[in-house]
Amino acid sequence: MTTDKLRSLEDVEVLSNESLASYTGFRCGGTSTVVVPRSEDAFVQVVRLLREAQKSFFILGNGSNVLVPDEGYSGYVVVTKSALQDLNVNGNFIHAGAGTQLTAVCHVALGASLTGMEFAFGIPGTVGGAVYMNAGAYGSEIKNVLSSVTILDENCDVRELSADLLDLSYRHSIFHQNKNWIVLSATFELKPGNHDAIHDEMFGFLSRRIEKQPLNYPSCGSTFKRPEGSYASKLIDECGLKGFRIGGAAVSEKHAGFVINLDH
Repeated sequence: MTTDKLRSLEDVEVLSNESLASYTGFRCGGTSTVVVPRSEDAFVQVVRLLREAQKSFFILGNGSNVLVPDEGYSGYVVVTKSALQDLNVNGNFIHAGAGTQLTAVCHVALGASLTGMEFAFGIPGTVGGAVYMNAGAYGSEIKNVLSSVTILDENCDVRELSADLLDLSYRHSIFHQNKNWIVLSATFELKPGNHDAIHDEMFGFLSRRIEKQPLNYPSCGSTFKRPEGSYASKLIDECGLKGFRIGGAAVSEKHAGFVINLDH
């Protein structure tokens, strides 16, 4: 009945028994009913319907930090990439929907000669996931450039929150506690910069990723939080675990911080 109601909504596609492997960075996992809203209004309607029906559901962006079990997911998977795609510049501010790729935000920043997002170039996640986990790399993180977020709260009301209310710290945000809050969009505040310098820094970071990370294999990126005073990859390497493998899952020989899908 719930699936039929979802199918009746405008701008909503429902895919039954859909393999989730193509929706995640690990490229593995079982099936679920995947719901694809095509607009923010449709997204909100989907969430409201599922909550009213008391159905389990999971919000999925680019799936870059998600591992799906082989038995799949018995609830509904609601994807953001088609619904939450707003991306525009207003002065030093960039507004981006939660389903927007971080790299796309970086390209817009480069085009507007705005500096601050260079560290995020090449991170394979979406804006929603980046805000949720306060994504970071190369000495910077989302909290350094985030101005505000628009959320859907537990009552399906749309609210705007200032970044200083989000309890942002290392790979943490208020959304870890308020699990019924869903990020709809984010606004980043950057600074005017030199286009060529921004370009060189972005593509310099990208070159380092390509050189040092096993991007030719499916993975969730750098898997572990950084332990205080060290790096997870260094400790794993010192344990002699590069190349360690169970079935098709392996510790990358190129970067020990990555668990890769080596063989299905």
